[in-house]
Amino acid sequence: MDTRVKLDTLFDLEKWSAERLHRVEQALDIWVGRNAPPTLGEPMRYAVLDGGKRLRPLLVMAASEAVAGNAQAALRAACAAELIHAYSLVHDDMPCMDNDVLRRGKPTVHVRFGEAGALLAGDALQALAFELLTPAEEDIPESMQARLCRLLAHAAGSTGMAGGQAIDLASIGVALDENQLRQMHQLKTGALLQCCVMMGVATGEVGAGVRQTLSDYGAALGLAFQVVDDILDVTADSAVLGKTAGKDAQQGKPTYVSVLGLERSRTYAQELLAQAQLALDESGLKDTNALHALAGMVVGRAY
Repeated sequence: MDTRVKLDTLFDLEKWSAERLHRVEQALDIWVGRNAPPTLGEPMRYAVLDGGKRLRPLLVMAASEAVAGNAQAALRAACAAELIHAYSLVHDDMPCMDNDVLRRGKPTVHVRFGEAGALLAGDALQALAFELLTPAEEDIPESMQARLCRLLAHAAGSTGMAGGQAIDLASIGVALDENQLRQMHQLKTGALLQCCVMMGVATGEVGAGVRQTLSDYGAALGLAFQVVDDILDVTADSAVLGKTAGKDAQQGKPTYVSVLGLERSRTYAQELLAQAQLALDESGLKDTNALHALAGMVVGRAY
């Protein structure tokens, strides 16, 4: 019997996640918005606390544990990644971009606090993410802090998430082929998810070969997440999604379902899952159960 499959079957993802998310939620509650003016702190906390799957923090912590990384650095990196994700959602939902009114099952930040409040909250969350990565009072080497900042900045900027969003906005009503669609989503969604894996790796010390295999895992997982999101946009309702269902089709945005069709999109998600699992197997690392299980959870949402 394949030992890895046996271990994956016995691995309790729910228990593992609950223990780590407890630490993440406690840290976010302490770090987010408490010292800000109330008119800024309240929308910051509204955007971050009490909502979301927290996949990005879990990926950071799972990758860090796989390489026996610095736990303090991993917790800060996990929270920083979630803050970047939250800020991107706040800005993406605004009328000048996607103009959405529902996020995480509640009114979007600009609906609740106004456009100026949402804009400032997003700005502040982005800045706070990098502040968390550079503490003066904890035993995290400055070289590690610098690596984490570089990874996150690259994933969030013009060659990552922001660049992908720019392509997305320019593609409304445009017929993209599969390669163009893949490029857009590798930047818009995949870059930050891959970055979360690599930030976890950066909290430890591993060779170039292991870094490459985990980077491959993150890339496959990041793209699979978007393929599944596109599937759910046409198969799930708003109550399940926590955001407005069918919005992409209404806005004329290209998606994997519109380009490949529903069944081919589901098949592609499974292919990407296989790629991610293979990369983990090739890493040679022993403690990858959480990373395996998280990948399975991401793709399992489509069924």
